[in-house]
Parts: sequence; structure tokens; C-alpha cells
Amino acid sequence: MSEKKYDMEYKGIILPHHFYADFVIFDKIILEVKAQKGIVEDHISWVLNYLAISKCPLGLIVNFGKDSLITKRLIL
Repeated sequence: MSEKKYDMEYKGIILPHHFYADFVIFDKIILEVKAQKGIVEDHISWVLNYLAISKCPLGLIVNFGKDSLITKRLIL
């Protein structure tokens, strides 16, 4: 499955907004794939939110948008 949907809960209420992680590996790693000029703060914020909601301990942002691969590792 390419995307995994996470419901947002606040004080026991499921909110209408959802997060969609690109890939979840072994229920432990969130993998976010990009093809842009670089990794920006919004990408980091999104992955940190995915980590908090999913309880996965590790997030990886992989960007194929330049001549060489750019990666960023985030730990919850």
C-alpha cells in the first residue's frame, strides 16, 4: 500500500482532518518521498506530525529533485 491514512484525535474526539504518510515500513518507519528542489521546513513538520500520530519512532524524507539524492532522518 503506497499511502497510509492516520486519523487525528484530540481529547478523545476524532477530528475530520487526516494525515496521509507516503509509506510506512514495518509499522516503525515513516518514509516521505519528494521530488522538489530541496527539503523544506514544511516537509519536516509533516513528518514530525506523522510520527506523533502513528507512534513510529523514525521518519525519513527522501528527495529525488536534484542531481544527487537528499535525505533527512527524524527521530520521535
